[in-house]
Parts: sequence; structure tokens; C-alpha cells
Amino acid sequence: MAYVSRRLAELRAPQLNDALNENSIIVQPLGAIEQHGPHLPFNTDLLIAERVSGAAVEAVGEELDVWLLPPLAYTKSNEHAWSSGTIWLSATTLLSVLDDIGRCIAMTPARKLVFLNGHGGNSAIVAAANRELRLAHGLMTFLAHPSVPPDQGGHSAAGELGMGIHGGTDETSLMLHLAPELVDMSVATRNVPDQLAKNEHVKFGGSVAFGWLSNDFGPDGHIGDPTPASAELGERLFNGAVETFGDALGEISAFQFPM
Repeated sequence: MAYVSRRLAELRAPQLNDALNENSIIVQPLGAIEQHGPHLPFNTDLLIAERVSGAAVEAVGEELDVWLLPPLAYTKSNEHAWSSGTIWLSATTLLSVLDDIGRCIAMTPARKLVFLNGHGGNSAIVAAANRELRLAHGLMTFLAHPSVPPDQGGHSAAGELGMGIHGGTDETSLMLHLAPELVDMSVATRNVPDQLAKNEHVKFGGSVAFGWLSNDFGPDGHIGDPTPASAELGERLFNGAVETFGDALGEISAFQFPM
């Protein structure tokens, strides 16, 4: 049997209807081009989402009939709009782009669309888009992350007091594993909002959310502690993210409406 790429963009037009069916799963990685403090590159979220989704689809794609789209680099990053080099879409524009993607996927035989989101600032918009796409195009839609962002209930290193949401220990470790040549640990510094961590409700991951910009927490733009980061931790985090997303794709494969 001839090799068929699991990267949908590499298919030729006559192959698509033969390759995809109503049980096929389409994965759309979402990244960002935004400042990540003095030590990490602008493409941090993009690279992590692209690598995790690629590895997961390579691992389970054949078994579960999963197909990978090219990543979307520009998303909702206006909390970093103050920093030159950040390239961002407004919430309205991103919703329109996601609807356009959904409309196009609905033209294929596939009925399931998964957003693998590497940027926590997209999460609320993509969650809203999931329902809009379900209503407008009849797709089953899903939102996953390489790891759940700390400000949305996910893990943050102990030294970050739960506040390591941007350019901290874990994200820096992932980049040291995936692209160490893009990381400059000589300028990595701890920047944790210790006062905020003392609150019971109004804090990242607390019961009361608040609007913020990354430079509200200092001029460097990162929020967390990258100084304990290591490539070894990054490798463990990466492998865990790939395994978790692969497991999630297994559940998505079995997911059906009506329940």
C-alpha cells in the first residue's frame, strides 16, 4: 500500500475523499507569536503546539484515523500587544478565522475537529468557537492543550506559587528540550506575583478572574520562574503531553452525538 501522509495539506485533491470519512479526526494546532520574556522566543507557543500535535498524530494517527492541519501561528495575544514583535488577532477576527476553518472542514467527509491550543490566551475564544462551529456547521468540536494552563486549573511549579503562567519553569523546560538554541538562560529571572498568590479568590486559577496585560507584572513580560528549568524536565513534560493528547484522541474517536 502506498504511503499516505497524515498531514492533510500533503494530500492531493483526489486522495481526500478516499482518505477521510465521517470517523476521521482533524487536528488544528493553535500557536501564537508573542513576547515570552527576555529568555524565550516569540514562537514558543507555536513550536510547542506544533511538536506535540505532530508527535501525537504520528503515534496514534493510523490507529484512530487522525489528520493534522498546518498550525495557525497568529491568534489572540493582545495581552502582549505592548511588546514589539507580538503579532495578534482581535477576538472578533480569531472567531471569524475559526469559523472559516470549521466551514472548510465541514466540506470534507470528517465530522470531528480538535483544536490543540498552545496559548492560554486563546482558550476562552476557542471554547466559544466550539459551540458556534457545532451550531453553524454540525461538527463535533474539541479543545485540548499540551498541558492545562495554570491560570485555568493546571500545574505550576512549587516555586511559582501556582502563578507560573507565561515563560515559567515548565514552558522554559519544554523549549530547552525542543529548541535549546532559541533559549537564553543567562537572562532568565524569577518574576512571580507573590502578593497575588496570597489571595484566596482573585488570582490566577482563583474563583474570580480578572483582566490583565503581561506588563502589569513587570517590564520583562514573563510571569513565573524559569530559573529551575531543564531540558530533562522538558523531555518528561513533552512525552507526557504527547501521551495525554494521544489518549484524549482515543476518547474523541469514540465520542458521538446523540449521547
